[in-house]
Amino acid sequence: MTKLLIVLSAADTWTRADGSKYQSGVWAEEFVVMDEKFVAAGCAVDIATPGGIPPTIDPHSMNPEVVGQASVNHFRAYLDRIADRLAKPLVLADVATADYDAIVIPGGHGPVEDLYRDDDMARVLIEADASGTIIAPVCHGQAALLATRKDDGSWPFAGRRMTSFSDEEEIELGTADNAPWLLAKTLRDMGAAYEKGPNWGPYVVTDGNLMTGQNPASSAPLADAVLAALHLGGQANEQPDLATA
Repeated sequence: MTKLLIVLSAADTWTRADGSKYQSGVWAEEFVVMDEKFVAAGCAVDIATPGGIPPTIDPHSMNPEVVGQASVNHFRAYLDRIADRLAKPLVLADVATADYDAIVIPGGHGPVEDLYRDDDMARVLIEADASGTIIAPVCHGQAALLATRKDDGSWPFAGRRMTSFSDEEEIELGTADNAPWLLAKTLRDMGAAYEKGPNWGPYVVTDGNLMTGQNPASSAPLADAVLAALHLGGQANEQPDLATA
């Protein structure tokens, strides 16, 4: 059976540039949509967090004014159904990377609080990349890539094509002004071959085993791309707004 690992942030706030705390966590759509698709495709899906701490769902991602009441109802019902899985995630430090066919990292602002500097996250990603295992972060999940370093101190993902939540989207969201750093700018500064699609529209970039989605709307096509790469179906090749290597 195909086995996937979803790594979720354990953070419930995002520390702003002025030191204030912004309620955060895991963006519901990005986790729910992908987990739901993977499970429906027959995959075994484990969830892991730093320290095995139960994840917090970003309250903004459950706001009907932000995502719509129908989406909130769907997300809440799904999260309730898998409450036992969320209550007891694996400890990220204990994860054996070789057990998995893909490492998937949903966003929310949680990853820019913890995963971007997590040594266990770094180990899993370095091992996955070395073995050609699929690495699939979406939105702010790409912050996890920043945790990695080669033995010489260089960034393993320099020169790789990728997308992430864009600086422009961060500005439109209203969270850029007091951000300690912007994800897309930081990825570019680290040497990523960064690209983006239209703000808030689905956009996926595939570069070898690295598959990245730009924003919440990219969650479904990213999941489809992962499933297609694992020969489990998916609609990756039918999405006109996807960019592939």
